[in-house]
Amino acid sequence: MIYVFDTSSLSALKHFYPVIFKSIWTGLDALVQQQKLISTREVWNEMERGNPDQHTNEWLKTRKEIFTTPSAAELQFVAQIFQIPHFQGLIGQKQQLTGTPVADPFVIACAKVKGGSVVTEEQFKREAAKIPNVCQHFNVPCINLETFMQEQGWSF
Repeated sequence: MIYVFDTSSLSALKHFYPVIFKSIWTGLDALVQQQKLISTREVWNEMERGNPDQHTNEWLKTRKEIFTTPSAAELQFVAQIFQIPHFQGLIGQKQQLTGTPVADPFVIACAKVKGGSVVTEEQFKREAAKIPNVCQHFNVPCINLETFMQEQGWSF
């Protein structure tokens, strides 16, 4: 299984200090090496612009190969997402006005095209334009970081 990480889940890793939770970081590294943990360049752009956490961003900087450039098929799927007027809300008004990165549709498209699972901390909300809602609509598996760790069989 390929796991496509959203910004929210990568950001949540800041709570797992590498010195204390060594096995998490070892497991993440193994998945990176197996090319089973990926993300999109838009997520990297969000991570850089956001409130960077030192150890998470330092870890990511040396593993930038996980941040893929969208393929033609992924871009076509992003267009398909936005054909549904309700899902155009994935791009917030502030992001439209300021031109800040928007990773959500690219994360979903990457998982759909590569047959992977989205990992996000966003939660399904009725009538919302959130990652889990879009994933459900398009039958893309969507889990959070805790479920991801359970699927890996990790416990501490």
